[in-house]
Amino acid sequence: MTEPLILRTPTDETLRRSELGRYLRHLDEARGLRFADYGALHRWSVSDTVEFWSSIREFFGVRFAAPERAVLGSRAMPGAEWFPGATLNYAEHALKGAGAADAATALTAYSQTRDRVDVTWGELRDQVARARAGLRGLGVGPGDRVAAYLPNIPETVVAFLATASLGAVWASCAPEFGARSVVDRFAQIEPTVLFAAPGYRYGDKDVDRSGTVDEIRAGLPTLRAVVAVAYGTGELRDAVGWDDLLAGPAEPGAEPVPFDHPLCVLFSSGTTGRPKPIVHGHGGILLEHLKNHALSWDLGPGDRMLWFTTTAWMMWNALVSGLLVGSGLVLIDGNPLFPDLDAQWRIAAESGATLMGASPGYLMACRRAGLEPARAYDLSALRQIGAAGSPLPPEGYRWVHEQFGDRVLLNVGSGGTDVCGGIVQGGPWQPVWAGEISGPALGVAAAAFDDEGTEVVGELGELVITVPMPSMPVGFWGDDDGSRYRAAYFDTYPGVWRHGDWARFAPTGSCVVAGRSDATLNRGGVRLGTAEFYRVVEEVPEIADSLVVHLEDPSGGNGELLLFVVLSGTETAGAAGADVLDAALRARLVAELRGALSPRHVPDAITAVPAIPRNRTGKKLELPVKRILLGAAVTDVVGPDVLADPASLDPFLALAAAWRPA
Repeated sequence: MTEPLILRTPTDETLRRSELGRYLRHLDEARGLRFADYGALHRWSVSDTVEFWSSIREFFGVRFAAPERAVLGSRAMPGAEWFPGATLNYAEHALKGAGAADAATALTAYSQTRDRVDVTWGELRDQVARARAGLRGLGVGPGDRVAAYLPNIPETVVAFLATASLGAVWASCAPEFGARSVVDRFAQIEPTVLFAAPGYRYGDKDVDRSGTVDEIRAGLPTLRAVVAVAYGTGELRDAVGWDDLLAGPAEPGAEPVPFDHPLCVLFSSGTTGRPKPIVHGHGGILLEHLKNHALSWDLGPGDRMLWFTTTAWMMWNALVSGLLVGSGLVLIDGNPLFPDLDAQWRIAAESGATLMGASPGYLMACRRAGLEPARAYDLSALRQIGAAGSPLPPEGYRWVHEQFGDRVLLNVGSGGTDVCGGIVQGGPWQPVWAGEISGPALGVAAAAFDDEGTEVVGELGELVITVPMPSMPVGFWGDDDGSRYRAAYFDTYPGVWRHGDWARFAPTGSCVVAGRSDATLNRGGVRLGTAEFYRVVEEVPEIADSLVVHLEDPSGGNGELLLFVVLSGTETAGAAGADVLDAALRARLVAELRGALSPRHVPDAITAVPAIPRNRTGKKLELPVKRILLGAAVTDVVGPDVLADPASLDPFLALAAAWRPA
């Protein structure tokens, strides 16, 4: 391994001005603790996990209505018991907003469905109190489930906080999901109230969802009421209007609940079976997001957090948690690329965003298009650009640094729905290496394990967490004996969380996430993560996108390594003209892969396709494609609304019908 290029080195002044610097001064003054560098701080955070998480509670002023008996009762994984005896409420802390004044702006919402909406902290607090009273009038109490089929708009934030304030349990799906996908998720938790909108506008197209809402209602027999949010065209029948729900005056309040009381249910993508209903608790999410948002993302009172997301992704929950540290939120609904690729940069400039989250795919698209956002827009307020959802190639790191220099920190992270947070990421006290994530997050004992459960450095292994953390799920909804939960994370390495990613940690502490471990390429005993494959292929100018799968040989041979590519200029052309791969380009791809990776990783076949299948958060669907090529029915491998572009699977279905591997 050669050490990657350092693009940005932290300075003492940058650290001093950051929220992390403020936390370090607190540790010195309150506990007499000093650390030479981030590595020393991280080692303490996972070796003395009780003192670390106790210091997070203390530093952020987390209020317990009833005191804890201990910081950590049982340390076992699964089954770690955090702050037993303590009661609190997430919504109470979010609405306090680190002391944000009533007149300050809490929410700024951009949409193609209606004009920009601004909501002050005072208005947010009042609306949540009114919605809380309205929900209580509908019979909602602690433990009841409230579901939302809503876009990323202020009403959704209000409904979530009102639900949480009652001790009820929240779950949401984005309105682009079809009825079957929504029912597959919500039916598992048996909600009593459904928030829904009749439609929305995506770019220049109106989308009517009133019929879909009728289908969802029919599939959820436990519903007692539907609350209609006026958004888009159309109407919902037999529903309580949003204005009616909020009609009466109300006093703010929050029900104290146990630390691990369910706050929300997040659903897995559904690409490997029925979506898993992952339950997260009030206390775990509160502590994790306070730590992450302030100490990694450097957010505090008066900052502005922008991160394009839908309500079906855990990033929506992370976005709302910006309120915990007093940061205002910038909400975006609709087509994030409308009317052009510059749209998100313009919103960041207009809203004064201090943190802008962007998908790696978006950053790479801006690079390919030759955009120069720092020159074109006033982004002087911007301090960090966050990237998550899929690996960012080294060229993406370099492009961001070319645009913004050392003034803006590129914070690339990887985590997920399972922990509703980051596992590895950057921060103000960590270097930025081209193509590498800066290191494990504070409080996260992340490592790579080989097949025998031994930690490896400098080589690929399973991404694991060896010490419990508060935001690990309370469990799966309906999994009373915990068997599904244990099978998902703890069957491979007993007592150790296996995340399902394939990662390599460098001696410096930096990390590369090389893709899902179930999609790892293994040819002749040489393992390779798919992300490393894509870094080589997609740097070829003629290639816009790619996907690689390995079909193993049950008899022990090398199997079949298949590469699919989208040619530049054909991304929106459909099937016609997208399937011609000339011999010279094929030879170039072979040479690049042979030289950068190994002769074993030269594909057996390279095929051009119109589009690469991705889910709605932008992740490539390698495993579903692999299973389809091996003969599985599409209905058995991917949910009906998981795909961002349903037609993207068609070429693979045609290939599977015409060919079966030997």
